[in-house]
Amino acid sequence: MVEEIITALSRIRWLFVIARNSTFTYKGRAVDVKQVSRELGVRYVLEGSVRKAGGQVRITAQLIDALAGTHLWADRFDGALDDIFELQDQVASGVVGATEPKLRQSEIERTSRKPTESLVAYDLFLRALALRDTRTDESVREAIALLKRALAIDPNYAPAKAAIGWSRVHQRSHGRSPVSETEAAEAVALARQALEIGKDDPDTLWTAATPLAIFAGEHAVAAAAIDRALMLNPNSAHAWAARGFVCRSRDQPGPSNAQCG
Repeated sequence: MVEEIITALSRIRWLFVIARNSTFTYKGRAVDVKQVSRELGVRYVLEGSVRKAGGQVRITAQLIDALAGTHLWADRFDGALDDIFELQDQVASGVVGATEPKLRQSEIERTSRKPTESLVAYDLFLRALALRDTRTDESVREAIALLKRALAIDPNYAPAKAAIGWSRVHQRSHGRSPVSETEAAEAVALARQALEIGKDDPDTLWTAATPLAIFAGEHAVAAAAIDRALMLNPNSAHAWAARGFVCRSRDQPGPSNAQCG
């Protein structure tokens, strides 16, 4: 079970996941999560337990911010021991699907409390996401400005390149101030660069795909990028949503497993 979850989490490129052998040193021991955080050099700890009764098994999991000492998420999974492999896949998918957005939101909230002057490219990126998602004209403009600051620090920062295009899509899709031809061209150029640099990052892939479909009509390229994102992280709700958005923009809703290209 632990191996399946670690493998699935490792597919999320922006996460730093401790290797299986290191985490197994705590197996069967009552260890304070703050101690685990210090010894492994991590902020977040995912822990759980397994209980059996007859032919049934109950697995619990909880995500903890070890430095703050707070719970970010918890859930339980019940299943039958006679189909343990299906249960393992179900638990791994459920844990990763819940963990990734919780961690990103926690990081956004944490960095948004810091002064802008002290942030590096990643902090600027997270602040931009928080601003963009408030969905106002001013917040989207501020988000794009922060993303450009991040690119000034690291010109090859693929998530920031892709996020500029996605922010422009927000402008158009929510009926805000119009996106000029120059802004659309910039979004497309940055999205293409992001796909090349971040081809193994599922979040960059789905984010960059959307402006390519909307502003350049490159639906086949966008669909291929999203399919790769889902191959790397099949539990990404954002990638599935982007997939539907791109398919709808080409009037190809189709079944959930159909390709839109």
